[in-house]
Amino acid sequence: MAEPKGRVLPPCYGIIPARFASSRFPGKPLAEILGKPMFRHVYERAASCPELVRVILATDDERIAQVARDEGVPVVMTSPEHPSGTDRVLEAARLLELPEDSVVINIQGDEPALRPALLTLLLAPFARIDVQVATLARPLHQDTAHLPDVVKVVLDSQGKALYFSRAPIPFHRNGKGSAFLGHVGLYAFRLPMLRRFVELGPGRLEQIEKLEQLRFLEAGIPIHVVLTEHCTHGVDRPEDIAAVEDILRQEESDE
Repeated sequence: MAEPKGRVLPPCYGIIPARFASSRFPGKPLAEILGKPMFRHVYERAASCPELVRVILATDDERIAQVARDEGVPVVMTSPEHPSGTDRVLEAARLLELPEDSVVINIQGDEPALRPALLTLLLAPFARIDVQVATLARPLHQDTAHLPDVVKVVLDSQGKALYFSRAPIPFHRNGKGSAFLGHVGLYAFRLPMLRRFVELGPGRLEQIEKLEQLRFLEAGIPIHVVLTEHCTHGVDRPEDIAAVEDILRQEESDE
């Protein structure tokens, strides 16, 4: 669908939720990657996205907040009781008193190799007033579609999500085909819809699949999905750091 002519983006903000507690990697936001704490890499890359008015770190831990201040990264303290990063992003938006017409990106704090171009892609649909929530997806090889940690999404003809699942969807009844899309875990919301997400509370399908984006779909709220060829490279465990450092070094050598 063609973008309406003459429309411009509303004010856009990036919020990076960063909590200290993690069952697999305690203190992950502070993990050193090529001489910088991980959250600093995420912040610098997000801040280079030209569409973002401002990027802010939202944490529940004074250790992270103090390092952020030392690093010159804008930070707000949020409650340690939030059940999800999205809840933390909403509290940060309230504390920052963002304009009511804002679009807010929930930027994962464990993506030190984040491509700013992904944020630009994610924000582009908000030039249309009907888009309330957006996320990203990329082509996925059928060999990885069966992995439950790789979230799949299927779309309607207008590019809106029909369903997200840890199962390989769509299921190819004749055993052929590879038309899988992998979800890229970046979300952008208009501020009222971010509030709506938290007000809804976890839905039945969300609790079954452990995928919070299903909360919107269960409530009949469409999610616009932007396709990209780019992959993301998150850090889930300490052993992931070496691979991310290799990616960052390669990027530096290519410049």
